[in-house]
Amino acid sequence: MNTGQDVQLDALDARLIALLAEEPRIGVLECSRRLGVARGTVQARLDKLVDRGVIGGFGPEVSPAAIGFGVTSFVTLEISQRHGHDPVTAHLSAIPEVLEAHTITGSGDLLCRIVARSNADLQRVIDQIVRYEGIRRASTIIALAEQIPYRVLPLVRNAATAPR
Repeated sequence: MNTGQDVQLDALDARLIALLAEEPRIGVLECSRRLGVARGTVQARLDKLVDRGVIGGFGPEVSPAAIGFGVTSFVTLEISQRHGHDPVTAHLSAIPEVLEAHTITGSGDLLCRIVARSNADLQRVIDQIVRYEGIRRASTIIALAEQIPYRVLPLVRNAATAPR
């Protein structure tokens, strides 16, 4: 997978990605019929998009709230530089409620998105996170409502049509 490089998308790539995003269970043959191109073209494009890291997976999109984790929060962590990121990342990876973590710039070192069943459960998750000695401080923000869900299709459409 080649991530981090400038991957060029064209209109067919954008239409294929949009179709797969809208109907994840659609087959390659049906994609080719709807897009008006040969099955081999769809398969080749799909393989190329996967190989270049544009498409990272085909799994189901699971809603944490629908499975009982209705509280979403963002936690900024300051870590001990002596320990480094790797041990902290290993600790966070072992906590199922930590959905993602990113190294960031600014006053914190890591930004995590976490979920919990309730505010009391959120406290339990935060306590579990900060229990690790490599984490010096945590600052938590609770999300009240999702205004724009995670999305990439507008970006895909823009990448396919924007001048280079």
